[in-house]
Amino acid sequence: MTMDVVVVGAGIAGLSCAQALREGGARVRVVERGRVPGGRLASKRYDGRYADIGAAYLVADDPDFTAQVTSWESRGLARPWTTALRVYPGGQETSGPVRWAAPGGLRSLAADLAAGLDVRLSTPITTVPEDADAVVLAMPGPQALRLAPPPAIAIAAGAQTWQPVIAAVLTYPSREWGDLRGAFVNESPLLATVCDDGDRRGDGAPVLVAHSTAALAARHLTAPESAGPILAEAVGELLGITAEPEVHVHRWTYAQPVATTDAAYAVDGRVWLCGDAFGRPRVQTAWLSGRAVARALLG
Repeated sequence: MTMDVVVVGAGIAGLSCAQALREGGARVRVVERGRVPGGRLASKRYDGRYADIGAAYLVADDPDFTAQVTSWESRGLARPWTTALRVYPGGQETSGPVRWAAPGGLRSLAADLAAGLDVRLSTPITTVPEDADAVVLAMPGPQALRLAPPPAIAIAAGAQTWQPVIAAVLTYPSREWGDLRGAFVNESPLLATVCDDGDRRGDGAPVLVAHSTAALAARHLTAPESAGPILAEAVGELLGITAEPEVHVHRWTYAQPVATTDAAYAVDGRVWLCGDAFGRPRVQTAWLSGRAVARALLG
């Protein structure tokens, strides 16, 4: 008998899970409360151009995820972006792993994973679906708790701690910051990272994307637009930019997990929980967590 699975959440964890389940012969539908797939693998259009407002890039050091990224690269969906980012204070470049970006915005990778799947957008749910053999909750723990999941899932979800972030898309009249690529900002109460979205996307647009500290985001969660000028000023001071940018903001209430676990997922009976809180918090972790649930379900 064909297994029926509902995946709740069309971020990269849910989509990778659904894709693997479909490949394994299960009947899968994905329900997503948002209007587009991707979750925090997010690109949003401002003045006709998409900017990456969620995850800044991908890092691939797992063989299976590396194969997925290589597939995206072969089809022109992903490209190696940089191995060097600045660190402030000081502004010195530090080398690290290859960071991957997407010419069409990182959400284009989620759209690729969603191709051929039964994805039902703009479909909020309030309880764990009953009409399936298995339900996969691919979402942050605090959101899973709203669905009144079974006890073991509630415990795992309740153990997660998440930090908020406000992303500011800063569009300038011209590029004033030279060869930046991106930067980690330490010791700032306001600014955590800033990335050159024009360099990242490869179109040279005069656009920077700044991510706030969790502390700043917490103070502005109810009115995130009020954080925009604060972040714009902080970026200007950091990089010596004198021009005033056009500012757009996006609030991420659950941006990054702080308390993570080495388990690949949580399970209670027919209900599963997965995502980037199950390991080091990054895109690869979410993808692997979703695949791990699929493998366990398929046996």
